[in-house]
Amino acid sequence: MAKQSDIAKHAAEDTEAGSTGPGQEDEQSLRTDRSEKSDTSAKADKTGRSEQSEQTDKATGPDETVPPVTKVIPPVSVTDTGSLQLKGIVKAPKTSRHIVLPEEKAEAERAKKEAEKTQKKAQKAPRTRLGKWWRGVQSGPDRVTLAMSIVALGVVYGDIGTSPLYMAQSFVAGQGGLQYADRQSVLGLLSLLFWSITLITTVKYVLIAMRIDNKGEGGIFALYSMVRRYGKWLAYPAMIGGAAFLADSVLTPAVSISSAVEGLQTIPQLEPLFDSNDSLTLMITVCIILVLFAIQSRGTESIGKVFGIVVMIWFSFLAVVGVVNIGTDWTIFAALNPWYGIEFLLFDPGNKAGLAVMGTVFLATTGAEALYSDMGHVGRGNIYATWPFIKIALVFNYFGQGAWILRNQGNAELYDVKSLNPFFQMMTPNLRSVAVILSVAAGVIASQALITGAFTMVSEATGLNWMPHLQVRYPARTRGQLYIPAINVVLCVATLSVLALFRDSEHITAAYGLALTITMITTTILLAAYIWCAWKRRVFAIVFAILFLAIQTLFFIASMSKFLHGGWFTMLLTLAILGVMYTWDQGTKVERSQRRHMWPKEFLPALDALHRDFKIPYYADNLVYLTSDPELRRLDTDIFYSIFANHPKRARAWWAVSVQVTDDPFTREYSVENFGTSFLFRVRIRLGFKVSQNVATYLHQIMHDLINDGTLPRQTVIYPKVDEDPEIGTIQYVLVHKALMPESKITSRGATSLRVKYAIRHVAGNPVKWFGLAAYNPVVEVQPLFVSTNKVPALKRVALRKPKRPITLQQIRAEQHEEAENIRAAAVAEAESAAAERESRRGSRAESPAVERAGAERATVVDGETVARRARRGAKPNFDLRPASSVGPRTSAKMTSADTTSADTTTVEAK
Repeated sequence: MAKQSDIAKHAAEDTEAGSTGPGQEDEQSLRTDRSEKSDTSAKADKTGRSEQSEQTDKATGPDETVPPVTKVIPPVSVTDTGSLQLKGIVKAPKTSRHIVLPEEKAEAERAKKEAEKTQKKAQKAPRTRLGKWWRGVQSGPDRVTLAMSIVALGVVYGDIGTSPLYMAQSFVAGQGGLQYADRQSVLGLLSLLFWSITLITTVKYVLIAMRIDNKGEGGIFALYSMVRRYGKWLAYPAMIGGAAFLADSVLTPAVSISSAVEGLQTIPQLEPLFDSNDSLTLMITVCIILVLFAIQSRGTESIGKVFGIVVMIWFSFLAVVGVVNIGTDWTIFAALNPWYGIEFLLFDPGNKAGLAVMGTVFLATTGAEALYSDMGHVGRGNIYATWPFIKIALVFNYFGQGAWILRNQGNAELYDVKSLNPFFQMMTPNLRSVAVILSVAAGVIASQALITGAFTMVSEATGLNWMPHLQVRYPARTRGQLYIPAINVVLCVATLSVLALFRDSEHITAAYGLALTITMITTTILLAAYIWCAWKRRVFAIVFAILFLAIQTLFFIASMSKFLHGGWFTMLLTLAILGVMYTWDQGTKVERSQRRHMWPKEFLPALDALHRDFKIPYYADNLVYLTSDPELRRLDTDIFYSIFANHPKRARAWWAVSVQVTDDPFTREYSVENFGTSFLFRVRIRLGFKVSQNVATYLHQIMHDLINDGTLPRQTVIYPKVDEDPEIGTIQYVLVHKALMPESKITSRGATSLRVKYAIRHVAGNPVKWFGLAAYNPVVEVQPLFVSTNKVPALKRVALRKPKRPITLQQIRAEQHEEAENIRAAAVAEAESAAAERESRRGSRAESPAVERAGAERATVVDGETVARRARRGAKPNFDLRPASSVGPRTSAKMTSADTTSADTTTVEAK
């Protein structure tokens, strides 16, 4: 006790004096700086707190206060602990309001510059109507800037910009060769291309879909979040469309990069090299894809403008090459007449592919969905500003390839060219090397756009509780650019599997497009629902649904002709992703049906009684539970049951902590509700999406803040612990996982969904790593899922047969007592028979009275000793398996003979 009091005294002295131990010079200097700056910054801190409290009251209500998380008292370390050595002890995590991250400083400077520019623009009021209109555009969601327009070229149009690489190649292969691509079929194909791009991309997505945004965000999941309140059934088309989009994200990198790399085979100088090695193209494609996925963790913001410039050069190149080839046959523009397309599709016998030609036409519109999905990254106005240039470049290039096909239809030298690609063939040999370099760059950029879109889709699906919570990183300063390591690995492996399975772009194209037609159909359904319910334009919704569902259903039927040629792979991927989404959603619904919350009057009395029950030892000084419930004035039932189930978990303080991610990159703030107690704290931590979610670090700071303002009592620590913090006791983190009980009253579909969800969650991620809790050895508890249970029929008790041997303690003791009594009875009977025998012998012969008296005495002594000896032996447990009847006589006979001999000897000596 004396040593403990000394240690506590030293700890108190260190706390008051602010003494430092080894390795704490930085902490001491930080305190010195604070004391010097405390006077000058008091007013600023007070003003900042008041402003933040006003903002917090608006968000959380007048009763909740959100102290800024930057208010921190660095933890003090115990430096003198007698014989206890503190070497190798992990130091407590520290936070400081004086530390500003470099990216946070850059963000603040950027925001300041933008504010100054906005202020300057506001001072220059426009005078003309055009100027006022333009100012209105710039201040709304349709704002246009040159820098973001360039970025939009690299982010949005990469996928649609690679379609010219393989569209005409697919058409020639479908016709059976270049010799069968006559003028009527070429004009019909170009007519279908032009009007498909116009109707699907321009009208549906650019003019209609982009007017329907969720706070600037687009995509099928953002669209579903706006229409979900109009019908529960709308979740199914959203799931199907999202799964198909993710499946398409696997094929896009493979088909874009492989088709570009195959252009190297058209360069005369490299032709012998590729002829001698058939796998060289595949190896180059694999290397490019590996590098592409490897750099995802670093983000693309720094090279986004470079991507935009490269794509701008690429589309300019497409337009120039197309115009050069169109110059030889300007009559190709007759394809603008839609009748050529209708006639070619329905009535032309030269259409060798039949209805399947619409699958080739659809390849020209594959990037349309990406325009809508990536709208939140670059803004709607920048897409409006750049789309006319993109469409003109695409039309020129497609028409230029058509002109080249018409010009070379009779060129027999090209009939035997393997995998003839009009895109590279219409250029001169010297220009093909430039085209290959640009096409590879465009393919990489298109793949990057789809990968980024896949990350965004998974993040949105997680927000809808359709996918498991995964670790998300934000390598850029905007939340729209994110990185999910697990999804990156899955996409990389799946893309490499596609290359290994199909090997070249011609076979990959056969599988490409089928999944995306499904996405477009589901997007049309959701858009029509929004127009019908939100805009209240019933006629327009019907016309919109009929027109675009008819066109896209035609695309889907045509793409289904590719099912056996590779379309099965994309359908398999779509079904697998859809299965994950559906089971996770159903499992979440089952969990929500049993989720219960308790209000203060329900849990405070029990926790207060446990806190004051000194007969129960402390489970930990601080017991911390992580919960997803953001409401501060209630408690999750799972936490209550965890505290009181089995052995009650008594603690000095119980903590229920939830973490919220904000749209601001560097938010750091928290709110606390203690219910008027000093032992129960409900904490909500709000962190920016760029801030590391290190719960342990911020919880230490919150505890110190509460100790300093008197809300939390000081927790005296005598012995060293992991975090070396004398003011805060031991901390035990608890994670609660759910398990399904066998007797739960639930449908087989719900039970299967829960089991699959728990299996996916076990593989998908680890909250211990997300929140930085590995060093604290958190406890993972499994609690039953409290759903209604079926009544279990009562068991019928069946009587047992009477045992042949004793099985109870009472029976064993009774048997031993009975054996002892039998031994006594046998000994007495034997003694009586011996006495009777002697009497008979005495009657037959005349003996002297002295001899008779000695014999009687000897018999009495022998019989008494025999009875006493056998009685003592019978009181002990008898482990001899022989019957008592067989043991008694032989033993008695032997003992009688021995005793008789001894008695005779004694009598002789006496005489």
